[in-house]
Amino acid sequence: MTGGGFPPEWTRAAFSADANPSFSDLLRRADPAAFQVADQGAVAAAARADLPHGTTVLAMRFDGGIVMAGDRRATAGNLIADRRMEKVFPADDHSAVAIAGAAGPAIDMVKLLQVEVEHYEKIEGESLSLEGKANKLAQMIKMNFPMAMQGLVVVPIFGGYDVRRGEGRLFRYDAVGGRYEETDFCSTGSGSLHATASLKKRYRKDMGRDEAVRVALEALMDAADEDTATGGPDLERGIFPNMAVVVADGYTPAGEAELRTVAEELLAQRRNA
Repeated sequence: MTGGGFPPEWTRAAFSADANPSFSDLLRRADPAAFQVADQGAVAAAARADLPHGTTVLAMRFDGGIVMAGDRRATAGNLIADRRMEKVFPADDHSAVAIAGAAGPAIDMVKLLQVEVEHYEKIEGESLSLEGKANKLAQMIKMNFPMAMQGLVVVPIFGGYDVRRGEGRLFRYDAVGGRYEETDFCSTGSGSLHATASLKKRYRKDMGRDEAVRVALEALMDAADEDTATGGPDLERGIFPNMAVVVADGYTPAGEAELRTVAEELLAQRRNA
């Protein structure tokens, strides 16, 4: 084994004169079995089972970057499968991805995107553009199409700070890999209708970072009020939404202390309304 634990043929393929910056293509050549389509009968049986699904995620632009957030609940049929699921992840230092849909394939897709972005940077010597990362994620969703047809749908949100343009940008997707850029905000998952309605009321283009965090948390709370699959803040258990801010300085998760303070203020306002 060479090249940091990779087989010699992988190292030669990755660093040859005509090296392909796509990690997926490298893996397909070096280990074709990794890209074999799963047995359709087995996939259909798995899709019929009550597998964990992530629910509501959202993202919005603000003056200087983006904020991305997701509730923590995963459901399996009518049951709560997980109260602390992570749904917001860094793709690299200046971009983030939030997942909704079948939890297992969604998390695998995020991990592959992270490797793809890092592999491209190592091969090309520069970072992939934000739009290039968005396109790569669209390709991965297309690759998941056979699974989506069996019910294992993955519908993420992608966004980040475009260092070339000097602004935050957001991208949403459909189940077959269609990619659409949003100018203000977007949401997906079971509670997306209610989250989007809340964002429409509160969103302003000139919001600062702190107000954007507050608006995002309020939108998730509004979704949790109306959608049983979306979990709101749980002060007793200390469970708060995943939330991250991406600005020119990079990706930063919102801390639990900040989210607790904002959640307590919002809940107090609702009690006194």
